[in-house]
Formats: sequence, structure tokens, C-alpha cells
Amino acid sequence: MKFETLAIHAGQEPDPQTGAIAVPIYQTATYAQRAIGDNKGYEYSRTHNPTRKALEECLAALENGKYGMGFASGMAATSTTMALFSNGDHIICGDDVYGGTFRVFEKIFRPWGLDFTFVDTTILGEIEKAIKPTTRMIWLETPSNPLLKVTDLRATAALAKKHGVLLAVDNTFASPFFQRPLELGADIVVHSTTKFLGGHSDVVGGAIVTSDPKIFERLSFSQNAIGAVPGPFDCWIVLRGLKTLALRMRAHEANALAIAQHLAKHRRVKKILYPGLPSDQYHAVAKSQMSGFGALISFYLDGGEAQARKVCAATRVFALAESLGGVESLIEHPGLMTHASIPKEIREARGLGDSLIRLSIGIEHVDDLLADIDGALNSY
Repeated sequence: MKFETLAIHAGQEPDPQTGAIAVPIYQTATYAQRAIGDNKGYEYSRTHNPTRKALEECLAALENGKYGMGFASGMAATSTTMALFSNGDHIICGDDVYGGTFRVFEKIFRPWGLDFTFVDTTILGEIEKAIKPTTRMIWLETPSNPLLKVTDLRATAALAKKHGVLLAVDNTFASPFFQRPLELGADIVVHSTTKFLGGHSDVVGGAIVTSDPKIFERLSFSQNAIGAVPGPFDCWIVLRGLKTLALRMRAHEANALAIAQHLAKHRRVKKILYPGLPSDQYHAVAKSQMSGFGALISFYLDGGEAQARKVCAATRVFALAESLGGVESLIEHPGLMTHASIPKEIREARGLGDSLIRLSIGIEHVDDLLADIDGALNSY
């Protein structure tokens, strides 16, 4: 079946009891057993829940994977992935990732004994140079947050397999509609379902998808043991969002391309970052592994922090808010908001300067978005 059909039907057969088309919300903590050890496939909702199962099956199908796992947030999915490793294990991480990812790696898992090296994963030689005998995984985002770097997944997967290490890809920015890392050789795909998959800024969730039964067995055990799972209503909300994912992603991208083309010529914009522009340094590799370029745009103003604050405060359609991927457009300052947990000297060395602004392009009318961003850019 095609993507649009899977999004509506995978894991979502009509309810056998009532024929209900929508997956029921099984708002229950536990399940009656016929006898000790004799149940109907469910014992306790931290372990399994029918609504969550439907979501997990749908997410696996959309990523063309075999196994899906739902979590209470993207960070819960990220953190549970780290349960694969032991004291002394080494992880190579992209140097441009969500600030919360950097924070949990550095502030939680490094003190517990995991070792991290941050490199530019768009340069294959930098990854290979960082590999040690203790390296167990390469973790990356592509496109990355917030600089929209695009890593060659086929080449990176081949490198990972050559050295016997896992490749995990945070696919939140692209969504499975535009990119499916498992098909390109990745072992694990992670999502914040809060973003495009839910799509309406009304739920927080996360997911892991894999096709490796051994990885699934270990992560499924950790999912239950750690317990950072989503409730059934949150699963239902994400399932509802998935049904329109294809429609929304096309609209997001169309608006984003128009806005990126406009900003590329604006007198206040020093540099624009959007892989959908042919002038972008990552355009060719993005085109080779993605079916579309997404809805995130970052750009540098010709001013500094004071000017960036003015622009962020001046929009009327774009809401000043963290997060991304909803139907509404958002504007934010990475250095002061989503990536503030990264020390300033590290941020600046990686290109997250005071003039950097990130946009999440929604599905409003493009003319209104263009007028709004123009007015904000002309506010200083």
C-alpha cells in the first residue's frame, strides 16, 4: 500500500466488537485475567495497550520498519535508546542536534559512564576519525536542528556497518513522508511525535522504529522497565494526526519553499539555510535521499541579538514559541530558546550565533506568512 493509505489504515482495523472505524481509546490501567497467567494479550498498560499498539504498528509501517515503540516524549525515546549501552561505551553524535539531546547526553548519560564525541556528520571522514574500539553507535539528525545540515545516510550507514556500529537517525524534521532512514541503511529511527506526526501542537510524544529483532527485544524490555510510555489518549491524538500527514507535509513544504526563496533575496537576511534551495550546500544530498525538503527554515540576520529579538517579537501570524511541526507557523531564537542548554561558547563555535532565527512553516496562506515575516524583518 502507498504511504497515504498506510497512514489511515495500518494498525487501525475496525474494532471487532463494535465495528468502530476510529481506534478506541482504551483508557485503562490494567486488564482482567481469566486465570493466573491466562490473559487476552494484555496485563498492564505500561507494558501494552491496544491504542498504543495501533500507533506503534502504524509508525512502523510508515517508516517501512518491522517494529514500532511509543514513548511519552521524543526525549523519552532518545533516553531509552541509550539503555542499549553500558559504562564505557562510546557514541558519536552529530554536532548540530536539538539542545535537549545535547543536554541529556552531556548532563545525564556522560556522568553515568557513556562517552560522547560530537562531530560534523556531513563530513564522513570526521565520523570515521572519531571511531574508537569502544564505539557502539552513531547518532545524528538529518536535516539537523537548527542548521539544517543534511548527512548522507547511505554513506554513513555503510561506514557504520564497516566498523560494526549502529546508526540511529532522528527523523523528526523530515518525517517518514519525506525520508525513511531504515531504507537507507539505518538501524534505528527516532521521532518526536510531538512535531509533524501529531501535527497540531496538542500532544507530546516520541517513537522508535527498527527492523532488527534483537534491537527491538532489548528496547522493548527497556520501554517497559523504564516506563516512559504515552497514555492511550495521547496515542489516539497522534494516530489522528498521522491520517493527514501526507496532505500536511505537501502544504508545509510548498509554503516553506516560497518563503525560503523570498528570504534568500531579502536585504535583512545575511544567509539562509534551507536544503530545498538549489543554492544550499546540502541540496544535492538531500535530493538524493529525500522526496521533499521539509518545513524548517533557519536564517542569519544582518544584525545581532537585539535585532533578532525585535524580529521574533514583531510577528503576528508566526507565534513566538519553541517546538515545530504544527499546522501553525512558529518563530524562535535557537540560542536563547531551544538550544539555550548548550554552553554559549559551544553554540557560537557551531554556528548558533546571536543573529540566527529558526522558522517552522505552517499551512496558513503563504501570502499572509510572507507579509508577516516581511513586516517583522522591517521592524528595525
